[in-house]
Amino acid sequence: MTSRNDCEVVIGGKVITLSGSESEEYMQKVAGYLNGKLQEFNSTDAFRRQPLEMQSILVQLNIADDYFKAMDQIKALQDEIEMKDKELYDLKHELITSQIKLESKDKMIKSYQDDFSKKK
Repeated sequence: MTSRNDCEVVIGGKVITLSGSESEEYMQKVAGYLNGKLQEFNSTDAFRRQPLEMQSILVQLNIADDYFKAMDQIKALQDEIEMKDKELYDLKHELITSQIKLESKDKMIKSYQDDFSKKK
């Protein structure tokens, strides 16, 4: 069973008690992210003139935008990893094929050398 952690954080100047299975450090990190977003938005006059409900919606939209951009980046990196894995597989296959050909040529050379040595 996962233990519950309680943690007091400050978000937007208000102390809030969070409870969850994550560590206190993680919850503080999340609160810090939210505070950064709030500070970013509050630095503009146009945002501060909006009603609180609209401010909340704008911050939520921005966080959702960050989330979807991060998900797109993750997908792109996963696709790149898949491509690199395929490329690596192809290179390994090519290496094995080349090694087999080399071994075959080495055996042929050895056979020719043996035949040549016997004829002397």
